[in-house]
Amino acid sequence: MVGEMKMNNWLYSLFFIVLGLVSFITGEVVTFVMLGFIIISLNNIHITLKELLTVNKEKADTQ
Repeated sequence: MVGEMKMNNWLYSLFFIVLGLVSFITGEVVTFVMLGFIIISLNNIHITLKELLTVNKEKADTQ
């Protein structure tokens, strides 16, 4: 799973660089920054939900 996270981070970084270049060329830098904040927030929510699911599965297995 750690290798999967590294690959996802690498792909996300490449995606952000491409979007950043396009937004800079088109003059939509503020939109790019706001979408970046939204994506970071959604990613944090996703990670938290995955951790909660893991904890709940471990509790169910021990009972």
